[in-house]
Amino acid sequence: MTSQRADMTILHDRIEKAEVSARSALGASAPWKKALVKGIALAYDDTCDDTGRGDEIVCLHAIGHGARDFERLRHRFGQGYRVVALDWPDHGNSGPDATAASAERYLELLIDFMDAAGLRRPVIVGNSIGGAVAIRYAAERPDRVRGLILENPGGLYRIDRLSRIAIAAMVRFFSAGARRAWWFPAAYRAYYRTVLPMREAAEQRSRVTAAGLEMAPILAQAWRSFGEPAADLRPLVARINCPVLFAWAKRDRIIQLKRCLPAIRRFPDAGLETFDAGHAAHLEAPDAFERSVERFMEGLQQRA
Repeated sequence: MTSQRADMTILHDRIEKAEVSARSALGASAPWKKALVKGIALAYDDTCDDTGRGDEIVCLHAIGHGARDFERLRHRFGQGYRVVALDWPDHGNSGPDATAASAERYLELLIDFMDAAGLRRPVIVGNSIGGAVAIRYAAERPDRVRGLILENPGGLYRIDRLSRIAIAAMVRFFSAGARRAWWFPAAYRAYYRTVLPMREAAEQRSRVTAAGLEMAPILAQAWRSFGEPAADLRPLVARINCPVLFAWAKRDRIIQLKRCLPAIRRFPDAGLETFDAGHAAHLEAPDAFERSVERFMEGLQQRA
């Protein structure tokens, strides 16, 4: 009996180490930098060297992902721009946070992170919850944002009864993962084939799902926050005065473009481009997305 317990302990330790390794594989690449923000060690990739580089681009990833989502974007634009990609707490190579994951919490951290990393007035690229945080930041710190590139951000439509039912179902799903339900890994892989269905995202999709059990508690926290009144960003729209590009993955089954269009049309200075993708154009249609980013950045330079 003692031997069996010892074997189970060893197996559990091996699983935990594998999960940490899987989470790390999603995050900032070694040698990453770290910034201490509200007691949390936040890891981030940064193309800046001693001489610095032109304009700044800050990349904010979706929940359950990591800074590695923007690895290709960093390589593409790193020669002409300072490109920073952040790991949210409990993601990638960042440390843990005692506060539950939400766009509100991530805004608090982003405000301090911008100062800690010496970022002046970047263009912010935000996917999903990262896009919601970018909207909040632009409303809170309009003088510190040059432009926004938003990929399927949450918070742009009314949370009705059907939405609450769907959100509650997702919270139950990820809570089961947090309890380490035996069926969760296979179900999470199946779910992610609908989130990132395009073959271009297959490699990163595999990394995301490999870290599913470890990320499930954070996913449950974030999804719980999506149903709260504070998740509605529509009251902030009129305060976003910087140029905005909506880079929309049109196959998204959860954050649907048709439901968000009324809010998108209320942004004072915004354009919309659609991509054949499920939730993250930068992963699923990278060539087209990067051309859009290039045009957006060139347009900002012409305005200067």
